Amino acid sequence: MKKLVVVGGGAAGFFCAVNAARMNPALEVILLEKSAKLLSKVRISGGGRCNTTHELFDIPALVKKYPRGEQFIKKAFHQFNTRDTINWFEERGVKLHAESDGRMFPVTNQSATIIDCLLREADLYKVKVSTNTGVHSIVKEGNQWKILTEKKEEIIADAVCVACGGLPKLSMFDWLKNTGHSIVEPIPSLFTLNMPKHPIIALMGVSVPNVSLKVVGSKLKESGPLLITHWGLSGPAVLKLSAWGARQLAELNYHFEVVVNWLGELNETLLREEWSFYREQMATQKMWGKSPFALPNRLWQFLLHEAGISEDTKWAELKSVQQNKLIQLLTHSSYSISGKTTFKEEFVTAGGIALSEIHPQTMESRIAPHLYFAGEVMDVDGITGGFNFQHAWTSGFIAATAIAQKFA
Repeated sequence: MKKLVVVGGGAAGFFCAVNAARMNPALEVILLEKSAKLLSKVRISGGGRCNTTHELFDIPALVKKYPRGEQFIKKAFHQFNTRDTINWFEERGVKLHAESDGRMFPVTNQSATIIDCLLREADLYKVKVSTNTGVHSIVKEGNQWKILTEKKEEIIADAVCVACGGLPKLSMFDWLKNTGHSIVEPIPSLFTLNMPKHPIIALMGVSVPNVSLKVVGSKLKESGPLLITHWGLSGPAVLKLSAWGARQLAELNYHFEVVVNWLGELNETLLREEWSFYREQMATQKMWGKSPFALPNRLWQFLLHEAGISEDTKWAELKSVQQNKLIQLLTHSSYSISGKTTFKEEFVTAGGIALSEIHPQTMESRIAPHLYFAGEVMDVDGITGGFNFQHAWTSGFIAATAIAQKFA
């Protein structure tokens, strides 16, 4: 009986294991997970609801959601994409629904629904799951692989699929080095920006539906919802910026200036043209009353205070110095960033196994036959919104199909 060992009990590893076992019943499938918990990212993703995928079916648009690996995954998505993920789970009694922003969750809104489905499949197709079993090394022996676990157990396998997730340090790839693969240095992606001691953090919890932000001295810019936290700036706009800028921001050691336009696409020039309209319309009203720009009140009052505008000031009484300062703050607030914070469950690692050394049609190594990869261990990462899970399902399924056919 041919044997497949899958290293990693996350989304990609499980998807590879259960599909390979289902497609080739003659295959003995063993899944090794180094921790005590299976599918831990699935469990906490989306606030415990599991953001399973994203309602985006157009492949050219879908690949644009991946800062690294676009060309590689374009080939992969032609074999297994969002539609296939939805169908796969639905065939097993798990319906997904989309929210207004495109993120898709199980209709139960519980990650346990996805986990239970995968565990049932593993049980049904007799996948042997071993937790608390880290891998010390994998070594080629003839046409087979010898896996040495951290418990000093030896397993001889005909195929290995490495799906151990993103490893945050280069040294953590040492056990894979002897397979001959190049590692693209791992760095964090999807993180929030720290502004220690900045007065704006007193507004923690305030969110703005659409801002635009850019990193000074670079081409990095992003727009979307922003959340002020007790340590700095977060929300989808910041997370997307951190994903696209992962390498550049790492080189800056996470110390840089970011400019926020709190009004989104409304720039300073347009705002100046419209300003007289606001002054006339609200001439007798106190400025601290309400923002005409649909900004949260606490943020509006914070910006008025920063511009030196008192609580009693009426729109008609606004001095030109204050007006200029306020316009600048609304469209061009500059903040010094010093450090980052990993964004709760959405943390992702950029970097990993070099894609040039993997066949996108099979996920098999171009260097070491019968060695496969799936998920975040490869140099592929997506922005937040279900895209990283979609890559896990896609690469896991493709590897499973290739392995099942090869050993049929």
